[in-house]
Amino acid sequence: MGGISINKFNSIKTNRLFIRTLGMQDRDDFFRYRSMPEIFKYQSWQPKDIGEIEEFIKENIEICPNTSNTWMQLAICLEDGQLIGDMGIHFMEDDYQVEIGYTLSTEFQGNGYAREAVSAIIDYLFYELKKHRITASVDPDNTKSIKLLEKVGFRKEAHFIKSFRMNNQWYDDCVYAVLADEWNSPVTKNMV
Repeated sequence: MGGISINKFNSIKTNRLFIRTLGMQDRDDFFRYRSMPEIFKYQSWQPKDIGEIEEFIKENIEICPNTSNTWMQLAICLEDGQLIGDMGIHFMEDDYQVEIGYTLSTEFQGNGYAREAVSAIIDYLFYELKKHRITASVDPDNTKSIKLLEKVGFRKEAHFIKSFRMNNQWYDDCVYAVLADEWNSPVTKNMV
């Protein structure tokens, strides 16, 4: 299809962050915050042990960016290299659309780091990979995530009632999206 072929995700540097492929050096920190109940409350994956994390990272390292129907996990780090969160990019089958997801360790929330990281990844997806549309799926009770999406320019497109099953329970799911021609990057406007 029309996608750009890239063998490896290099990295992205913002004012305060360094974004790179999630690697084995992130194993312990990744497991620590992804195992917190307040983190996995709105997520479909809760790692059971460090071995599951190692397997996840091994598979992730093999992913080539912009490969149809794959998820690539990126590390969100402070300038000193400390892992504070991660971001997933789902490259859709049609080569023009992607879905994103993001997680920030609780002790780093509320400082604008997630907004900075999400904006930088959106710049990458629209300007480097020439994607047409980016979506994010969010639980309607996850108000922090919804506020973040709206702040960076996403709009709510759908609210599906009890459409997502997790832990033997049905949940609502909201879809937010932004198009390339709607994107007005806070990062390129020197967002702090």
